[in-house]
Amino acid sequence: QVQLVESGGGLVQPGGSLRLSCAASPSIFSFNAVGWYRQAPGKQRESVARITWSGSTNYADSVKGRFTISRDNAKNTVYLQMNSLKPEDTAVYYCNAENFQGRDYWGQGTQVTVSS
Repeated sequence: QVQLVESGGGLVQPGGSLRLSCAASPSIFSFNAVGWYRQAPGKQRESVARITWSGSTNYADSVKGRFTISRDNAKNTVYLQMNSLKPEDTAVYYCNAENFQGRDYWGQGTQVTVSS
């Protein structure tokens, strides 16, 4: 059974850092790609970062140079390191996994709030 469990959200001041984790089961290699999306109040869900089965990564323009997606194969976990956070990064962040048949799976979401 596929499960995506996010953790690591919270409240941080502008300029601060957070690291989100997405623990995937049965294995991150069950998926063609794993990524992070976010949804701010009143806005559409948007893609933030993605890492493919082969290790290729891509990022939304708004987070390039500040966010880094990575994975720990042994822990079946994908991380999103977020640095230089801005108030506009405030959102619920969701882990997404796409299997090789094109089906999407979602985690429950974790709140990130950037505020002084």
